[in-house]
Amino acid sequence: MNKVRAAVIGVGIQGSLHAWVYSSLPSVELVAVCDLNEQRAREIASRYKAKEVYTDYNEMLEKCDIDIVSVAVPDHLHKDPALAVIKSGRHLLLEKPLATSLQDAIEIYNAAKKHKVKVMVNFSNRWSPPFIHAKKAIEEGELGEIKYMYTRLSDTIYVPTKMLSWASKTNVMWFLGSHIIDLTYWLMNRPKVKKVYGVMKYGILKMKNIDTPDLITGIIEWENDVITYVECLWILPETQPSIFDLKFDIIGTKGSIHIDTSHNRCIQKYTEKSATYPNVLGIYDSFGKPLGFVRESIEHFVECVLQDKEPMVTIDDALMVTKIIEGILKSCKEGKPVQIS
Repeated sequence: MNKVRAAVIGVGIQGSLHAWVYSSLPSVELVAVCDLNEQRAREIASRYKAKEVYTDYNEMLEKCDIDIVSVAVPDHLHKDPALAVIKSGRHLLLEKPLATSLQDAIEIYNAAKKHKVKVMVNFSNRWSPPFIHAKKAIEEGELGEIKYMYTRLSDTIYVPTKMLSWASKTNVMWFLGSHIIDLTYWLMNRPKVKKVYGVMKYGILKMKNIDTPDLITGIIEWENDVITYVECLWILPETQPSIFDLKFDIIGTKGSIHIDTSHNRCIQKYTEKSATYPNVLGIYDSFGKPLGFVRESIEHFVECVLQDKEPMVTIDDALMVTKIIEGILKSCKEGKPVQIS
């Protein structure tokens, strides 16, 4: 195989980025897009020159000659389209998280193993340059023995109130925490987990009739004697110069690394209407072509299909992230630590 034929299910914010990246890669032909909103699907198909448009992914999978499918539907709806793609024999690139319940995640996991297709959850921050540098520093022993990680990924209140119509169907730990938990797990080369402890708080969003926690925090105790603190909220003021707030501190016996990808001020833009720090890492338009780590992760999956390689984010990794988050949420409800098997 020297070229793959791709399709995208769900062309909202993330799915449209997948379509854009596929359309820019010389090794990919973007064949089809699928979305319940037919007008949106046709708009994205026209923009990125996909030949076929569907509103039913089962029909698309039955009729289309495709090799890989991106699934970028809302968090809580991952299971059914993911299983449909896998059972059709296509390779699957699934937006994070794997699923919003361990039971659903295990179903996807078992189907992938049974049908022997490649499945990668798009934890794209592994391709973000600051985290690549951190991974190298840890592996080369520059920081000594890692002891503690403080991680924070939060959003402004714009995200659950205006950007997402389905915020009440998920929570901030699935939506954001999955990214930083995966980073922690990957940076330390997949250690085992001993136990987790979580706390959540409702209030502001519930008053706006959005039934989801304002914030969720978690403590992860790993068997390598590292403690990770995870903080996620999505009630920051909309006046923040960046829609997200990411901080990541890694403390070792010989050194430390401190990452800020949201307020690093690589570029500051001030206009009559706003003050912003444009994102120069995730994905941006470079004279019509997408650049950034979101492109890198999607291109990596394409290369894995073309070269028959295991993706860097394995389905086992994604399942572990789901186990950890479900443990944190259980701890929030029970008010005590939860063991992770």
